[in-house]
Amino acid sequence: SDVPSIHDQPIVSEFPDVFPDELPGIPPVREVEFSIELIPGAKPILKAPYRMAPIELKELKDQLHELLER
Repeated sequence: SDVPSIHDQPIVSEFPDVFPDELPGIPPVREVEFSIELIPGAKPILKAPYRMAPIELKELKDQLHELLER
């Protein structure tokens, strides 16, 4: 079959503990290739996260908990 498998991707085999056992597949080939060019030696910008209202924080925690249970 000419359709590539998600398991053929090097990143999946390099970090198997990050990917779920069942994956729906890889996205189709796009018309425009997208990449982020990184500057060698550049470090990420360190910035404190935005504060959230207590109700927003509770919703975020609930959603993260639900996603982690899957």
